[in-house]
Amino acid sequence: MRKFFKWALRALLLLAIILAGLAFWKRDDITRLLAVNSLFNEEKIVHNFSHMDELFHSTPLLVPDAPSPLIMRPVELPDISSWVEERAVTGLVVLKDGMLVHESYYLGTPDTDLRISWSVAKSFLSALMGIVLEDGDIASIDDHVTKYAPSLIGSAYEGATIRNVLNMASGVRFNEDYLDFNSDINKMGRVLGLGGSMDEFAASISERDRAPGEAWQYVSIDTHVLSMVIRGATGRGIPELMTEKLLAPLGLEADPIYLTDGYGVAFVLGGLNLRIRDYARMGQLFLQNGLWNGVQVVPAAWVAASTVDSAPNTPSRTGYGFQWWLPADGIEGEYFARGVYGQYIYINPLKGVVIALNSADRGFTQAGVNLENIAMFREIARAVSPE
Repeated sequence: MRKFFKWALRALLLLAIILAGLAFWKRDDITRLLAVNSLFNEEKIVHNFSHMDELFHSTPLLVPDAPSPLIMRPVELPDISSWVEERAVTGLVVLKDGMLVHESYYLGTPDTDLRISWSVAKSFLSALMGIVLEDGDIASIDDHVTKYAPSLIGSAYEGATIRNVLNMASGVRFNEDYLDFNSDINKMGRVLGLGGSMDEFAASISERDRAPGEAWQYVSIDTHVLSMVIRGATGRGIPELMTEKLLAPLGLEADPIYLTDGYGVAFVLGGLNLRIRDYARMGQLFLQNGLWNGVQVVPAAWVAASTVDSAPNTPSRTGYGFQWWLPADGIEGEYFARGVYGQYIYINPLKGVVIALNSADRGFTQAGVNLENIAMFREIARAVSPE
C-alpha cells in the first residue's frame, strides 16, 4: 500500500509539472481565452475596448505622420446626458460640412484612445473592395468567391458570388447569437483568442440555410471571406492594403491597430481600432462621395452602390447594401456603419452631418435600441443644421 501511495504521489507530482509546463508554454493562449470569456464584463468592458491589443494578437497600421486637421466650429447640442448614460457612451464626435462641431468623452475614455470598431470595420473592408475592383485586381463582383479564394472550394461558400457575400446573402448557416456560448460567432471568437486560423474556420463552414443570393441574413464571417478574396486577388495582406489605399490618404491622427489571428491575418469583420475622430474622417470621406483633399480615394460609383438597399429580401425594419446599413424609413437618404455594443458611423448627406459614436453598451441587443440611437443622431443633425 505504501508503495502505491508513493507511486501515486510521484504521478501527481509529474502531472503537476507537466501541467505547469503546458501553462507556461501556452500562457499567451490561455490569457487570450480568458480575455474572450471576460471581454464584456461590466467592470472590464470600457477598459478592454480601448486596449484590445493587450488581449489579442494584433498588428499596427503605420500611416504617414501627416494628419489632416479638422477645423473646429463648436455648436451647442440638445441635452443628451440621459442618452449618454443609458447607452454607456464613451465618445461622440459630430462633423458638419467637414468641420468638427462637437466632441465629448465619457467613462474615463480620453480622446487619444484607439477604440475597437467591432462591425463598423466591415464598412472599411467594403470600401477597400471597391478600390481593389477599380484597380482591376478583381474583374467583377459577380465572380464566384472561389475564383480568388480556392480554399473555399467544397465549403458552403462554393457557388456564392462576391456580390452575394457583400450583401450578406451568402446563404451559409451561421449562428450570430452573442449570448449563446456555443454559437458560431462565439466559436469564431475562441479561434481568434487561441491563435487559430480564421481562413481555416471560414473554409470549414459546410452547411447552408438557403441558396446564395436568395435572402439576406447577417453573417459576420462573410466579411472574412471578402478579405480572402481581396488577398487572393492582390497577393497582399489587408493591413498593408488598407493603410496604403484607404487610411493613409485620410491623414489619420494615430496609427490604427488591427487584431489578427495566430497567423497574422487581419480580423477584418471587427478588429480595426481607431481614434474616434478618425472614424468620423471615414464618414466624411463617404459623405464626400469618396473624395478627400482633391483625391478620389474610393470610387464615387462604389460609394453610391454600397449605400443603397441592394440586399435581397431584407427585413422590413432595416436595409442593407455592401456592408452598410440603411434605416427602414429611409429618411433623408442616411446610412450608417454599425458595430455591437454601440459603435456607429452615421452619415446624413442632405444635412452634411457625420456622427461617430463609441460605446460600451451591454444593453445593445434590447428591442428598439438601434432605432433610439438613429433618432438621437437625427436630433443632433437637426441641432447642428439650422434651416
